[in-house]
Amino acid sequence: MSKTAPRLAALDLNLLVVFDAIMRDRSVTRAGQRLGLSQPAMSHALTRLRHMLKDELFVRSPNGMVPTPRADELATPIRIALDGLQQSLEPVQFDPSTATASFRIAVDNYAAIVLVAPIAAHVARIAPGVKLDFRPSGTLDVLDQLDRSELHLAMGPSAATGERFSRRRLLQDQFVVIHRKGHPSARAQELSAEKLAALPQLEISSAQFGTDLVENGPGRSKPGPRPAMRAPFLSAAQILATSDLVSVLPLNVAKNMTRSHPLVFRRLSRSPKPIEAAMIWLRRLDNQPAHAWLRDVISSVTSELRG
Repeated sequence: MSKTAPRLAALDLNLLVVFDAIMRDRSVTRAGQRLGLSQPAMSHALTRLRHMLKDELFVRSPNGMVPTPRADELATPIRIALDGLQQSLEPVQFDPSTATASFRIAVDNYAAIVLVAPIAAHVARIAPGVKLDFRPSGTLDVLDQLDRSELHLAMGPSAATGERFSRRRLLQDQFVVIHRKGHPSARAQELSAEKLAALPQLEISSAQFGTDLVENGPGRSKPGPRPAMRAPFLSAAQILATSDLVSVLPLNVAKNMTRSHPLVFRRLSRSPKPIEAAMIWLRRLDNQPAHAWLRDVISSVTSELRG
């Protein structure tokens, strides 16, 4: 250990809690609100931290408190240490019927449309004191926020790499064509790529599901025709129900829309590559009781959707 390093016995754990809160909020005021401490108390704690670590740690800027390189180095180890201590103080078993835990979960467009509502309903029924905070992943640096424990879990594509992450596949969904009841092309049970290409299509501007629409020989594809209209997902069902436009969407998204509007869906004769939803989390939380319970709940709900 360096001669200039503070001795652990002389370390005030509360100062590390203050450091972590400022690191999260980039604001002394908001961090104080998070911890229930006054502005003078936070300023005093930050002064002590700077003296103890012999570094400015945070520099005031128009965008809030910017961490120094030394603070960036300390952020993850301190977050891991505090998480570990918090977990050691929690009950060995998690009782959802009496728990008052809160979980922050990032969701992509597909998970927001298909998974959030049934998960929320299930948790509300069996764990009334548990709060779920779903956040749109498109506006977040998900992996960074998982590392910093700003997020407990993320649901979406399974592209995360690195040994620090665990992953579990939730759903694999085929694409279908959705349109209004009584649509002129509704006689066939399946729709070929050629017939689909001739139909006016609605593109969902706020929820890109990433599929090619027209096949071009075995195992190859080319982009479909330019859409006749683009609109946000919130408008899509009403537009489809009152026009001859069609849209290519994941099956569970289409099912969701048919429950509230006079719409039907049909299979594609040759479906594009399925969309996949997975959940990822930090591997160090594998055996944390509350986190394991949440993952089991999500898996249970999605297995019902698969059925």
